[in-house]
Amino acid sequence: MNWWKPLIQAGAVPGSGSKGEEPEAAERAELVEDAELRAHEISAESRVPPAVSFLNGFERWSVRAYDGVIPVVEAYIAAAVRRREGRGGLQAVGVRQRSFAVAALDRMKPDLRQLLEHSAGDIEPVDGEFVGQPARYLEQVETIVRRARAHVERELAESTLERLGAEAWLVLDGLLSRSPAVARHPRALGVIKSHGAQFLEGRGLERALTLPAGHRTSVFAVRGGHTRTETYSWYLRLWPWEGNDLLYGLLRIEARAHPDTIARASELSGWLWSERAPLATPATRWDRLLYPLHQVEEYLKALAPRDVLQRASRLPSLAS
Repeated sequence: MNWWKPLIQAGAVPGSGSKGEEPEAAERAELVEDAELRAHEISAESRVPPAVSFLNGFERWSVRAYDGVIPVVEAYIAAAVRRREGRGGLQAVGVRQRSFAVAALDRMKPDLRQLLEHSAGDIEPVDGEFVGQPARYLEQVETIVRRARAHVERELAESTLERLGAEAWLVLDGLLSRSPAVARHPRALGVIKSHGAQFLEGRGLERALTLPAGHRTSVFAVRGGHTRTETYSWYLRLWPWEGNDLLYGLLRIEARAHPDTIARASELSGWLWSERAPLATPATRWDRLLYPLHQVEEYLKALAPRDVLQRASRLPSLAS
């Protein structure tokens, strides 16, 4: 994991950086339940499936060195599936990890590029046109890391579904619609806690954003985008938003585009609502994080190399 140290010893300048959160692309939505968007009370007595697999991913990246003005980034991504039988504990059934460097190889000094290629091995290139534009360069880095993470999560989800039991379910943190095989599976659910995309407008949007706790919205179809498979979706409120903000405790759920999804939306929402406890603290977005998915995230952090989790300080050293 310390491939970047020889670069610094060879003359590259040390650096540090951080990661952000993935926005959603705008999509088209069409109601498939009710004439207009409504709030539905969920079923508090919903049956929890006998077996559930929970999938979550993890990413970290930081600028480890500079070749002149070219940031050389270390990235680490991982995804895991942990399975629960009944109300028992979670057991790991699948893990994928990848460590790699990200750099504008075609613009690096020949000696440093050669050293990087020899020491890092796994490298994702950045377009050289962004060199000299730090903000745009790091945006490209972030995009590369997120795509790599999405690829790992998609592969792990597809392999998990291939061996899923007849009554077992897969719940994944994020979009179901990136993979046709996952999006069309009858027992797969995507749980989205980021709300960068606007699916509704007008009165429908207002009703979704002021949804009471323990309620879901009407189901709508999400279409559009060549990388997305059509899914059915709805919003679910885990905790009261009053006194906090409109997105507090608000999730968006994705499931396959099928009449059964509409028929079972309240039942499925009741099951997911029950997964909000225990609280997923100290996660910053605990109000939108199902506890089993939080446990998978903590498991991934425990597996990650220690130096990946450490963040370099931007303060100068005062040691003599």
